[in-house]
Amino acid sequence: MADDWDADVVVVGSGFGGAVTTLRLTEAGHRVIVLEKGRRLDDEALGRARRDPRAYLWQPGAGMRGFFWQRLFRHVGIIGGTGVGGGSIVWAGVLLEPGEDFYRAPSLRALGVDWRAELAPHLQRAARMLGRVVTTHRGPMDDHLLAAARAVGAEASYGPVPLAIHFGREGVTEPDPFFDGEGPERTGCRLCGECLLGCPYGAKNQLTRNYLHLAERYGAEIRAEHEVESLTPLPGGGYEVRSRHPWRGGRTKVLRARRVVLAGGVLGTLDLLFRCRALGTLPNLSPTLGRHVRTNSEALTAVVAPPGEDLSRGTTISSDFHPDAHTHVTQNRYVGGWHMRFQLGPLVDDDRVGRRALRVLGSIARRPYAQARLVTAKGFLQRLTVLTTMQHSDNELALEWRRSPVRPWRRVLRSRITDGVRPPSYLPVANAVTRAFADSSGGRPLNLLGESVGGLSITAHILGGAVMGADRSTGVVDAHHEVHGHPGLYVADASVIPANLGVNPSLTITALAERFSSLFPAPPTTARTRTPIDARPASVGRTQEPV
Repeated sequence: MADDWDADVVVVGSGFGGAVTTLRLTEAGHRVIVLEKGRRLDDEALGRARRDPRAYLWQPGAGMRGFFWQRLFRHVGIIGGTGVGGGSIVWAGVLLEPGEDFYRAPSLRALGVDWRAELAPHLQRAARMLGRVVTTHRGPMDDHLLAAARAVGAEASYGPVPLAIHFGREGVTEPDPFFDGEGPERTGCRLCGECLLGCPYGAKNQLTRNYLHLAERYGAEIRAEHEVESLTPLPGGGYEVRSRHPWRGGRTKVLRARRVVLAGGVLGTLDLLFRCRALGTLPNLSPTLGRHVRTNSEALTAVVAPPGEDLSRGTTISSDFHPDAHTHVTQNRYVGGWHMRFQLGPLVDDDRVGRRALRVLGSIARRPYAQARLVTAKGFLQRLTVLTTMQHSDNELALEWRRSPVRPWRRVLRSRITDGVRPPSYLPVANAVTRAFADSSGGRPLNLLGESVGGLSITAHILGGAVMGADRSTGVVDAHHEVHGHPGLYVADASVIPANLGVNPSLTITALAERFSSLFPAPPTTARTRTPIDARPASVGRTQEPV
């Protein structure tokens, strides 16, 4: 059997967890193959996404083969990215560290690990690898956020955010400044506000410019447009991994690997595990699969500045503050996010979902021209500020594998509220901050219609579903990320996180993957290893704790 292995490790997915795992296991001497269902996107493809929705949106069955997707469930709407680099393509580059509330979570403490001490070196290493710096640019949008912080009594907590962006000299290309010449050449940030559309200019430190670039340089193989459809344990150990092209279908491709690491993000990992349990190939999966799914308890609001204003110069996110000890607010530029004009409506306060929806619809019916002016506004994206308000307060739902309400012959992930607190669609503090920002800018405060009318919690920060637990009764994986009941199968993405972070999770996911890789079993004794690469020291970053 030993001569029949196609790889020592197959990694499914190339986002933060998959990219870290691929580099570190390749350095350790493992033969690694990555299977990514999305496309490999060069700078030309990312640039085309700014002009062509088919190059931007990911809905391959409908002929849209870009990278940005949004999935709506009954209780939550989730957005993300698909392609080589995963969520880093549509990531704003924010690198905030978790604070005390995360480390004190009972679900983490029950694992018997001192997570603050254990994660500390991996957080620092992840920050170096992702090139963390604190932005020095401050524009009118940041000034309005400061005014909003002052209005709610939180001016002292305002500051610039740590980012994974190469600022350098604006628009100037230079040799790799991070990895002693082993990385790609880089171009100084143009402050175009387009981070969420992928960066075709060489400034954002997305995973194709660090972990994945280096992993391929050292021998890892990344196979794009391979969607994994099943995993089957082999007699004596190892797994058979079956995949197909994500939109052409065609012949099933089969790989045999000693070990498999799942890193397809929460939805990708849960979809695959549920499918394998239904097929009977992974019968020992924990009964907690799909449970303990969390958002960052967030709400999205917006302000559209008066005609003629341009707030777009800068990185997508450049500043933040804390209205209280449990709440974190960032501003967002969204240049290129043309779809946002159709997703916004009047700002309405109400903690009852149905009543709030009726009040919003009533407001639109009474003032239809105001809504029409919003949808047709000139210079909309230059005038738009999106505010993300996140809280530490815990929430929970479950994702289950049930019949589709639209295509009942198929099973799909569907959401269900559990005994915990459901993810919020309304945060009073978010509306208060939005009104304060609007007062400063002279703009119009707005809610996201999916939240105010649909009652959904909209998030890009979905966590859990295959969480860590001491045994299969409390979690899907153990503290070393190995799946209970299926030796040699691991999960290394956001689905293992068993507690609310309250901040952008990318740095934490990266650090957890660094820790996981450091604990991974050694390769065959004949493997050639290399010294793990590190990057130049990163600047000191802020946590989500108030300053």
